[in-house]
Amino acid sequence: MGLNKKSVDDINAKGRRVLVRCDFNVPLKDGVITDETRIVAALPTIKKLLNDGGKVILCSHLGKVKEGPNEKESLAPVAKRLSEKLGQEVVFVADYNVTGEAATAAVAAMKEGDVVLLQNTRFRGKEETKNGEEFSKELADLADDYVCDAFGSSHRAHASVAGVTKFITEKGGSNVVGYLMQKEIDFLGNAVENPVRPFVAILGGAKVADKLNVISNLLEKCDTLIIGGGMAYTFLKAQGYEIGNSLVDNEKLDYCKEMMAKAEKLGKKLLLPVDSATITAFPNPIDAPVDVEVYDAANMPADREGCDIGPKSAAMFAEAVKTAKTVVWNGPMGVFENPTLAAGTIAVAKALSETEATTIIGGGDSAAAVNQLGFADKMSHISTGGGASLEFLEGKVLPGVDAADNR
Repeated sequence: MGLNKKSVDDINAKGRRVLVRCDFNVPLKDGVITDETRIVAALPTIKKLLNDGGKVILCSHLGKVKEGPNEKESLAPVAKRLSEKLGQEVVFVADYNVTGEAATAAVAAMKEGDVVLLQNTRFRGKEETKNGEEFSKELADLADDYVCDAFGSSHRAHASVAGVTKFITEKGGSNVVGYLMQKEIDFLGNAVENPVRPFVAILGGAKVADKLNVISNLLEKCDTLIIGGGMAYTFLKAQGYEIGNSLVDNEKLDYCKEMMAKAEKLGKKLLLPVDSATITAFPNPIDAPVDVEVYDAANMPADREGCDIGPKSAAMFAEAVKTAKTVVWNGPMGVFENPTLAAGTIAVAKALSETEATTIIGGGDSAAAVNQLGFADKMSHISTGGGASLEFLEGKVLPGVDAADNR
């Protein structure tokens, strides 16, 4: 998986122009940042480079930019917040071209310890296409060295994530990972490749299809695999259980049978829910009050829908976590956005918060759940990348990690 990568500690930034790819894809409401977690997470790397006397040029995407460059997806609010956090001016290049004359002039004027933030990289169009080659070179032209600290984007072979490294190398510069990326590689990479055992993996979320390769890869790595959430009902149906109106992926029934056979062959424990919290109709809005009835897996009525694991399953999953030394969790146990249907997710989060094991939350909905439920400070590591975490757990090579120089 190429985990032995050079980091910011391996370069001397003094007097050098350092381009840092951050993940400033923060939620905005009326131009105001509503969650600054990702900005705070980028600060250690930025401060390290500034303290070393580097000229720090920051870049990031924000949003999906489906309707072309627009002020709603400008990084201007991020520049303002960063200035406050760093206690110094962050010069913002508002130019929608990102690397045009305005950027060149701003970088040329930099002194040691200065910070420039470029405009949203996605304003340049599709970074992964042929356009990306030209953009990659223009980004590299602004800098001497490159730091990738955007784990949430590291699974994409974009110009600002991986493409730029080719041109930095050509000019004799270094391509390294930042502290945030290093932490992700250390926790997620080591959990999968070299875990302290027993290693328990917990997968949830809606669809089996989203986690096909993750299930197969983790079965080879972990000692116990726990499956909850909507995806569990396809497994239960594959075992011959009635699942009523619960979420199901009928095309993946054979795959589920294969995975259960694989677990048995490898001598791994595969734990599925033994009971479910069921409802008659999905709540609208999602957090509306609902009446819940709990049924054992063998007794699910045909007219009800399972939307959370039941108390017996929660206790069984918590028991499995107690003996673990390493736990990776990706995906909630039910419709956690609804207070009534969050009980299973809360039970799992609570079990993780009480264990001595190394606990790693794999981004996305499980990270949101742990944060919302107030257990974040009890976890060893909460990943900043949903899709990137999943691909890491699949055993895939991430372009943003792979492009960094080896030690």
